[in-house]
Amino acid sequence: MSLHVVVGFGPAGAATARQLVEKGHSVRVVTKSGRSPEPGIEHVALDATDSKRLIESAQGAASIHCCAAPPYHRWASDWPPLATSVCETAEATGAVLVMLSNLYGYGPVDGPMTEQLPLAATGSKGRVRAAVWEQARKLHEQGRIRAVEVRASDFFGPGVTDGGHLAARVVPRLLRGKPVSTLGDPDAPHSWTYLPDVAGALVEVAVEERAWGRAWHVPTAPALSVREMVDRLAARSGTQPVAVRRLPSAVLGAASLFSPLLRELKELRYQFDRPFIIDSSAYEAAFAVRATPVDEQVGATVDWWRERLAGTG
Repeated sequence: MSLHVVVGFGPAGAATARQLVEKGHSVRVVTKSGRSPEPGIEHVALDATDSKRLIESAQGAASIHCCAAPPYHRWASDWPPLATSVCETAEATGAVLVMLSNLYGYGPVDGPMTEQLPLAATGSKGRVRAAVWEQARKLHEQGRIRAVEVRASDFFGPGVTDGGHLAARVVPRLLRGKPVSTLGDPDAPHSWTYLPDVAGALVEVAVEERAWGRAWHVPTAPALSVREMVDRLAARSGTQPVAVRRLPSAVLGAASLFSPLLRELKELRYQFDRPFIIDSSAYEAAFAVRATPVDEQVGATVDWWRERLAGTG
């Protein structure tokens, strides 16, 4: 089978690398710090913004999966050089560039989000993500690279920890029967994209030539509110239903004085104050990956967290 390079080894990068291995491919993961090797995966320590070294590492690769995720407060400074480097690497090696993205570039919209919506965000993070894709798309249209972008809503599932809105701040608490707090309206419909489905889409579009040159939404189950998801997680875990409380704006404002993450999340509050729904019908009409049923998502997530908290995961 072929070699694939994965830039970044957060939840999405790790899931993508492991799905590629399951399909018989060899995988080279690029991170700043590197890691110990695991079956089928070679870990390389290098700064992915160094295009010369990244090109050397990606020689012979069939695809480059950009799954890196700079800290929110460094997006404006860290994304442009990373995007330029992966584009230069795709051009130099001929590898298909597969970009993992989110829905920030659309900004606040009314109704479900489709890939045909303009990238009209006014917030800094949305503008950054839009610019990253526009750079790759233009190079694709010029025939210099082959590129595709895969967009997901908020990650959910095994492997999602500190960065997930239904992860470290929620699941350990509900497993102990304690109330959980959430940004925005806990009853607003919200799309949650299951992490294995994200990886499945990234792997699939890398080899589907008809996918290249545009963005696609990861197959995502019908939207459910935070409260509905917490109720399902609690039911699956066998605990009593727990209270779901909206984090007061005053508390968020005070906490953001000490937390760069919370300061950055203020820009994204609109995603939780109103319905935030992804439409993935275009992908589902064209390709094979489908959203995992919610009950399976919930069961696997609860089991993974129990193992993790017990020290066996």
